[in-house]
Amino acid sequence: QVQLVESGGGLVQAGGSLRLSCAASGRTFSSYVMGWFRQAPGKEREFVAAIRWSGGNSYYADSVKGRFTISRDNAKNTVYLQMNSLKPEDTAVYYCAARIGPTIVITTKEYDYWGQGTQVAVSS
Repeated sequence: QVQLVESGGGLVQAGGSLRLSCAASGRTFSSYVMGWFRQAPGKEREFVAAIRWSGGNSYYADSVKGRFTISRDNAKNTVYLQMNSLKPEDTAVYYCAARIGPTIVITTKEYDYWGQGTQVAVSS
């Protein structure tokens, strides 16, 4: 049983930083892709970033490129999303997701497991 547990959300002023964590358990994730998605009120869930657990290749949405960094700690089975220069439009519930397989994709339906989400609010 795969479990993904997010943490690290909160309220921050525009221009500030937060680091989200996703603790993964229940599998060996070496052949997985781990992704971060977000969903703002009244909007569809959208792709933010993803990383291949093996090799560390990453990919970002244009809206966060240069501000957010995804990384993983193999020893802790944890994926991180470092978010800098936050903007009010980054306000959303952020979800961690896991996909079985080595290919990075950006559509929600391609991911097999999801966490419960953590709220990020950025004030102007």
